[in-house]
Amino acid sequence: MISVTIYQNGGRYTGFLCKGHAGYDQEGYDIVCAAVSALTVNTVNSIETLTDDAMRVDEKPEGGYLKLELPDEVSEGTNLLMKSLVLGLQAIEKAYGSQFLTVTFAGESQENMD
Repeated sequence: MISVTIYQNGGRYTGFLCKGHAGYDQEGYDIVCAAVSALTVNTVNSIETLTDDAMRVDEKPEGGYLKLELPDEVSEGTNLLMKSLVLGLQAIEKAYGSQFLTVTFAGESQENMD
């Protein structure tokens, strides 16, 4: 199973931690893993390319591990990209089930992230 924790503090996103493998299908055919990877990697790449926000990234591809830390106040652009990530991940969780992907939040509730 893939678990994604979305970190929040003081009304802002502070990053995420994605780890594990979905186990939906065999390696190379696992559409849940592929979708989660595409969303998380694209979010990191988009924040890096489209904003000036500081970030720290740690990844270990063999363990399905990707961590993004946003240590400073984030721009509206980064906030929107993080909201898009959450929207996509929650849609995958709803469509395929929490036995393959769970999305949780650490910190303030998602409703406070507007």
